[in-house]
Amino acid sequence: MSQLRSNCAGMKRRDFLQLGLGGALGLGFSDLLRLRAGAAEGPAARPAVRPGADVNCILVWLDGGPSHYESFDPKPGAPAEIRGDLKPIATKIPGVHFSESLPKLAGVADRLSILRSLHHKDPNHGGGNHYLMTGTPTRVPVACGASVTFHPSYGSVVSYERGLHDGLPAYVSMPQVSRSGGPNFLGGRHAPFVVDGNPNSNGFRVRDVTLPTDISEGRAAGRLQLRQSLDQMRRYADKLAEDPAVSFDEYYTQGLQLVHSPAAQKAFDLGGEDAKARDAYGRNDFGQRLLLARRLVSVGVSFVTVYYGGWDHHTKLFEAYRGSHVQRFDQGMAALIRDLDERGQLDRTLVIALGEFGRTPKVNKDAGRDHWPGAMSVLLAGAGVPRGHVIGATDPKGYYASDNVYRPEDFAATLYTKLGIDPNRILHSNTGRPVPLVNEGRVIRELMA
Repeated sequence: MSQLRSNCAGMKRRDFLQLGLGGALGLGFSDLLRLRAGAAEGPAARPAVRPGADVNCILVWLDGGPSHYESFDPKPGAPAEIRGDLKPIATKIPGVHFSESLPKLAGVADRLSILRSLHHKDPNHGGGNHYLMTGTPTRVPVACGASVTFHPSYGSVVSYERGLHDGLPAYVSMPQVSRSGGPNFLGGRHAPFVVDGNPNSNGFRVRDVTLPTDISEGRAAGRLQLRQSLDQMRRYADKLAEDPAVSFDEYYTQGLQLVHSPAAQKAFDLGGEDAKARDAYGRNDFGQRLLLARRLVSVGVSFVTVYYGGWDHHTKLFEAYRGSHVQRFDQGMAALIRDLDERGQLDRTLVIALGEFGRTPKVNKDAGRDHWPGAMSVLLAGAGVPRGHVIGATDPKGYYASDNVYRPEDFAATLYTKLGIDPNRILHSNTGRPVPLVNEGRVIRELMA
């Protein structure tokens, strides 16, 4: 079962250039290199990796808005029309319960924290997505089906701050880009490198990383043939810098450096991974993307988003949370946290799982829950996040965040601080307009070591 599902708004893939570089599509690596070089003197140009920036991030985006009741904040004492059909189960944190849908995550709860008191006021997929992927609310109301970015996404800001590392892109998204996962005024060179396809399938290949067959088999006789073969490597269009007269130049040379990079080849080659490790994550597209994400951050990719849609359960919610979609999430996330920890990499990797909002307290007539930004839960682990903690709380019926209440701005300030980026810094748009990275966000102290 694929996670590339529409939510109730019927989200569509749109050209990010028509949406202020919003990020419905990403770029191939050669495109990123060309954009970086072409804008080297522009207002968004930055030096390479910052000294001491050694914490990377894996953000799992649960598009559609997962239910806090059926995941990390069950309410067994609430009336039946609120608590729903799923039972709470004990976790490795004494006195803390998760929903029965997450038994494997309950088993590693002593290695993570749950933030139960994040909230905002935007009930639309478009606006909620933007708020939680950028830390900034939209300037105007955004309907559920819209895909816009008024502010750079977390991954794009990290790319802007850190740049390339050993020939690898700073920002990767799999298998697509969240609708607000783009760079906006930072420019297309900070759009994510998109790894599409199913890494659980036989013969999985990453575009722009694996050489075309005629090159790898030595059949390219000259520079023209080499260029023609490279042109066949599927890339997403960069219409701002598109130049049909571009010859085989430094951008393709740098692209070939990625193709020939031992670190890149090793990271993207899941075939070299131990079979037991692959089984632990789950032999499915989502589980193998999480495994690939772990491999990417281990070789220096700064920010990886794993998009996992299908959480907009207006109908048959309890059936869905007992099904394979949630089981894959539970297995894959628990394996990722355990794997990073056992490899000694969790302290240098921030792991996050969240969507755009929670779900309504009352179960609707179709056995589902609707959009509810008044309360939501976020999973966090690694990078100094305290182990075995629950931060904040909702009221006894789960309507609203009620204890240690935090906003998306606070979440953003915390994320950037963990990655060594000052959340109080001022960016400048391509017109020179000053733009706060985070507007009045406060670091969530309970998440800091």
